[in-house]
Amino acid sequence: MSTRTDAPTRREQILKEAARLFAERGFHGVGVDEIGAAVGISGPGLYRHFAGKDAMLAELLVGISERLLSGGRLRAEESPADPEALLASLIDSHIDFALDDRPLITLHDRELDRLRESDRKQVRRLQRHYVELWVTAVRALHPRVPESEARAAVHAVFGLLNSTPRLADRDDGPAARTATESLLRRLAHGAFAALSPPAEDGV
Repeated sequence: MSTRTDAPTRREQILKEAARLFAERGFHGVGVDEIGAAVGISGPGLYRHFAGKDAMLAELLVGISERLLSGGRLRAEESPADPEALLASLIDSHIDFALDDRPLITLHDRELDRLRESDRKQVRRLQRHYVELWVTAVRALHPRVPESEARAAVHAVFGLLNSTPRLADRDDGPAARTATESLLRRLAHGAFAALSPPAEDGV
């Protein structure tokens, strides 16, 4: 989970509520006034922080891609000689994202094409770097695995972890989160462990 304890800024509050509302109702189903009401300010007051809804969507999708990549790079720096620890850290970090930022996953799936071409290209570029960071970690741990197979495994694990918005409605208390977190971790590690060829009989 996130360890941040300082209060979010007004800009962060706006983005959080915008993400929630966009995910629930769709980008075109939400007005500026509704976003403003969710954070206790007038709709026009939002324009002191953002040029409009398009700017909010761009900052949400570019921002989360930047955050995932920078976090992954930091973990790689912290575990330069331990690929097993690095992969475990990457998995835990992505699970936190998948559980804490579900609206952003929904937004990416539904609304990425609404971004300006330059913003969309930036998101894709950041995502490619993030994938390659994982592929490097996987191949360091499983050096005999072809790069194409490692990349396929990474994308499969992303699909697994990013399925959280489609989980059935349930209690979102600490115990439920812990159980889901544990399940996702086991499944992700199991997927990567499957890259190791089975031992031959008698070996």
